[in-house]
Amino acid sequence: MSDDPTHLAEQVSAVLRHLVFLLRRTTAGQPVTSQQYSVLGSLEHGPRRMTELAEEHAVQLPTMTVQINRLEDAGLVARGSDPADARVRTVELTTEGRDRLLAVRRARLARLTGELDALTPEERATLAAALPVLAKLGRS
Repeated sequence: MSDDPTHLAEQVSAVLRHLVFLLRRTTAGQPVTSQQYSVLGSLEHGPRRMTELAEEHAVQLPTMTVQINRLEDAGLVARGSDPADARVRTVELTTEGRDRLLAVRRARLARLTGELDALTPEERATLAAALPVLAKLGRS
């Protein structure tokens, strides 16, 4: 039964859901939502077009615009123009946005490190061995 794709998909989905909730609880109560932190992460490597962000996050452009407006009001992102096409609006992290993203990432990694530390060495080795397979799923 462990190789039945449907059953395995159900199990992977449930486990990933719980892991996402674990990481989200780390920053619960913050003024920035988990979805907004995800958008900040999408901007980590440089400016992005609004349409790209909406597509990456599987939302409509107006929904992404609302998120970006809130992040801009908080001083975490700034709007700009695409040098190749001045009609295109881009979004990039501000220094404060980058600092906030790194702080959240450090907090989440600390929380996850604590959880991993509670596992046995064998359990950690099993998890490490599964990472390439999980990464392959994420690239599909």
